Amino acid sequence: MGIQVISRDTAVSSLKSSGPVAVPLSEPACQIRGMDVSIAGRPGCDTGFWECSQGRFRRQVETGEVMYILEGSGSFTPDGQGQAAIEFKAGDTLFFPPMTLGVWHIREQVRKLYVMV
Repeated sequence: MGIQVISRDTAVSSLKSSGPVAVPLSEPACQIRGMDVSIAGRPGCDTGFWECSQGRFRRQVETGEVMYILEGSGSFTPDGQGQAAIEFKAGDTLFFPPMTLGVWHIREQVRKLYVMV
């Protein structure tokens, strides 16, 4: 497999519902959709597109992650006393070290491209 090109329209139309987030903190619970993307020669590489509706939920992903916010806005508050909320919006790139746990607050539906590291 060579270079993959996924148009915006294809990415959006290919997102599959995954249901509600695992640990919702708002009603109704945030709903997520996603699309996994395989990279030839990199078995086990977890990458793709992810979308989440408005609301709040706990992030419990223990791996590191790089994400580029394609659409939407919100904030992430890392666990730990005195940790300030990190604001983000479309066009921002976030780098999460492994074991970054905390609370997402999605104000505008978010769509991102992610790579787990």
